Amino acid sequence: MESITLRWMDKHELEKLADLDRSESVKTGYRLEAGELVAKPVDWNVPSFFPEGEGDHSLAEQTRFCQSHLEKGAGMIGAFDHGRLVGTGVITLEVRPGMAQLAYLHVSDGYRRQGIATCMLQELIGWASARGARLIYVSATPSGSAVGFYLSQGFVPAEEPLPELFDLEPEDIHMIRQL
Repeated sequence: MESITLRWMDKHELEKLADLDRSESVKTGYRLEAGELVAKPVDWNVPSFFPEGEGDHSLAEQTRFCQSHLEKGAGMIGAFDHGRLVGTGVITLEVRPGMAQLAYLHVSDGYRRQGIATCMLQELIGWASARGARLIYVSATPSGSAVGFYLSQGFVPAEEPLPELFDLEPEDIHMIRQL
């Protein structure tokens, strides 16, 4: 992480999301069965965000998603390598009283497993905690890397997923962490 700098971002920098490379080859996936996490072998090849179009995994949709959270007062942090965005996270306050939502967290391929996500998460949690959050909720992609990361950071499967977020991402692993 020597050349990586973290700093807070605003909506005027959302075009930098084009720098992110979310591509990943996933060999382990998770599902929740009777309240227990179950790992299963998978073969998912996740591409980077699509530069064209408007679909779920397009750059336009990622920008819209982050902007909608920023307009609600969310905090957004970026990890930069010599000016290039290589990771970002967004946290939204008060999805429930005292509960913030980690709405977005991505680290580019080639920069993972270097502590960048952990540093960004710590900053985001500190920011939310200073504003009254006592719980953090995340809807985690069901990949081994994402679920493993959140478990290592003290998150556990939510006993009762937030219905509005579960409806948006029913395949995700909905997790919570007390602060």
